[in-house]
Amino acid sequence: MTALEITLIALGAILLYLVLIRIIKKFYHVPAPAFIGYFLDSSLRRWVQPPDKLIERSGIKPGMIVTDLGCGSGAFTLFAARAVGKQGKVYAVDIQAAMLKQLERKLARAENQNIKNTELKQASAYHLPFEDESLDLVYMVTVLQEIPDRGRAMREIKRVLKPGGILAVTEFLPDPDYPLPSTTVKLGQRGGFVLDGNLGNLWNYTIRFKKPASG
Repeated sequence: MTALEITLIALGAILLYLVLIRIIKKFYHVPAPAFIGYFLDSSLRRWVQPPDKLIERSGIKPGMIVTDLGCGSGAFTLFAARAVGKQGKVYAVDIQAAMLKQLERKLARAENQNIKNTELKQASAYHLPFEDESLDLVYMVTVLQEIPDRGRAMREIKRVLKPGGILAVTEFLPDPDYPLPSTTVKLGQRGGFVLDGNLGNLWNYTIRFKKPASG
C-alpha cells in the first residue's frame, strides 16, 4: 500500500467520523468525548492548526493572564503557557475531569517540567472560577459551538475579562460543529463584544473580540 493510499484511507476515516458525529449531535448535545483527546492533541492536529499561528491571531502576549476555555487534553495549553512566560499565567478550564487528567499527565512529562505557570480547573463555561475583570484574555478553539447556551457563556466570559480584554474564538472547518465566520462575529457582538480582528481563512480562522472599556 502506497503512502498516498494510506493518506486517502485516513482522510476517508476522518470524514466518516465527522459525518457520524454531526448526525449524533443532531439528537444528543454533549461535549467531545474524552477518548478523542489523544487525536485532538496530536502532531497531525498541530500540523493543520499551527500553535504559533493560533497564539499570534489570538493576541496572546508575555505577561498576560489567560484562560484556555474548553482546553480538552491541552492541544494548545502548553504553547500558550510558554507564550505568556514566567510573568504570565494560563488557566486550563474544561468541564470534563478525564480531559484534564490527560493534560495533567502531559504537564508531568520531563520536557514540560519547566512550565510552572499553568493551573487546571474543572468548571462550566457558565460558572467560571474567576473574579470579575480578572483576566486579560480568554481563548477557545473549536469550543464555542459545543456550548448549548452560547449567550450565557458569552456573558460569563465578559464578566471575567478586564475592560479592553480579549476574547479569541478559533474555528476549524473539519470540526463537526464548524460555524461560518459571520456566525461567530454575530455571537460575539450579541454578547456585547467589539470586533477586533477576523484572521485566517474559511478553513481555519480566528475571530478576535474586545470587551468594551466601559459597559
